[in-house]
Amino acid sequence: MALTKKGRYWYGSGPDDTRTELLRYSKANAYIATRFAESVCTCGHRAFRLESDEEAGAARRTCLACGTAHLMGDSAEFADEADFDNHECVCAAESFELLSGVALYSESNDVRWYYLGCRCTACNLVGVFADWKCEAGDADAFLAAA
Repeated sequence: MALTKKGRYWYGSGPDDTRTELLRYSKANAYIATRFAESVCTCGHRAFRLESDEEAGAARRTCLACGTAHLMGDSAEFADEADFDNHECVCAAESFELLSGVALYSESNDVRWYYLGCRCTACNLVGVFADWKCEAGDADAFLAAA
C-alpha cells in the first residue's frame, strides 16, 4: 500500500511507507536521512511501546511480546538524564513498528541527526515521532542498536 493522507495524517502498511514519511520529514529538516534500520526485538517481534526525551537525545522501546526494554542508538549514554515520555498514537494506541533513520556528516559514516519513524499497529498512522541532533559516531554501530 502506498501512503494515504487522511485529514492531516499519513497512513501506510509497512516499513516502506514509514521510510517514505521519514524521508519526507528529513528533507524538510534539511538533514536528509540516508541510512535506516528496522527495530526487531531479540525475541523476533516488531511491535513496541516507545518512550523518548528529545532534549536529552534518548529513546527506549519495550517489546509488547516479551517486555524487554531496549535503549536505542546511543541512548544508554543519556538515559540517566532523560525524562522519558510515552508516545501514543492519535487513535490512543501505544503499539508501534519502529524505523530509525540517520543523516550523516558529509563524506563520512558519522551520525549527524537521528529520526525515529513509527507506524501504529492499530490504525497504520505513520510519522516521525522524535528527532534530534546526534553526535553518535559510526552509523553502523548506532543503527545496530536500533
